[in-house]
Amino acid sequence: MALLRDWGRTLAKRAGRPVAQVQKGSGHPDVARARTAAEAGDWETLRALFEARPEGEAWRELLWAAAGSAGVETWIPGVAEAAPDAALPRLVAGIRYVDWGWEARTGARASQVSREQFQVFHERLRTAEKWLYEAAELEPGWASPWYVLQTSGRGLQVGQEIARRRFEATVRRDPRHVGAHEQHLQQVCAKWSGSHEEMHAFARASVFGAPAGTALGHLVAIAHLEQWLDLESGPDGEYITSPEVVASLNEAADHSYRHPDHVREDGWLELYNAFAMAFALAGEKTTARECFDAIEGRVSEFPWQYIDHIDPAAAFRKWAR
Repeated sequence: MALLRDWGRTLAKRAGRPVAQVQKGSGHPDVARARTAAEAGDWETLRALFEARPEGEAWRELLWAAAGSAGVETWIPGVAEAAPDAALPRLVAGIRYVDWGWEARTGARASQVSREQFQVFHERLRTAEKWLYEAAELEPGWASPWYVLQTSGRGLQVGQEIARRRFEATVRRDPRHVGAHEQHLQQVCAKWSGSHEEMHAFARASVFGAPAGTALGHLVAIAHLEQWLDLESGPDGEYITSPEVVASLNEAADHSYRHPDHVREDGWLELYNAFAMAFALAGEKTTARECFDAIEGRVSEFPWQYIDHIDPAAAFRKWAR
């Protein structure tokens, strides 16, 4: 598992360039602390890390750090049951059961997942939803329970109408929640019973409906990568290198990370990686190089896993060269 690094830590160099390393999240030290606390069953430290940040998008990395820590499911229900009026332990329990559910399903195609795996997957997601709805009821102003319910709902195939309501519930509370927009983009993809047209329309409306410099800019890049991935070899290259797609990527980049108002916030690494991959596939070497240079070898697992799900950093290195 990739080690998270502090912002100021110098990456190891090879041939004068940073070594490509898969980094989950921004690398902020609080995320590593959250993972350590979750693994140790240290609820007081974990709670303090959450309470030091405003609820919403700022909690996203901490939530997934806790969710990915094995064994949290053995102690977090007890914390929640001991504090019947506390939403936070229920939120953490919910996201742990979501992540634990997807672990059972694995990333294999549905045809390769056994009936027993699906049964465990759905049981854990249903448990997750129980905890998440309790958290939402206790803290009606929080966006986070609704954001996590988007992920559990996709696994439970709740349908597009309910999925849309969960997305809307999230953004009513946190209009620029990047994670919520990413989740809904996946929901409206063709592979999840949406369509390419709906996916692109949602991405553009989200990006250009946001202020200039938005961290949502990569939604346009991801939408093009999704359609590229859905095409057969040959047509996929024709699509991603087409003048229309290149123009669309540049328009989104101008409204996002290339705009003077852009500020690197949580999620910036995935934004730059998405544009680096999209511009590289599109054959826009100079523009892609700007993104690769800004990343300095810090590789987000998504979207490079689309090219190599076993070793995303290998895909990064190949295209960076």
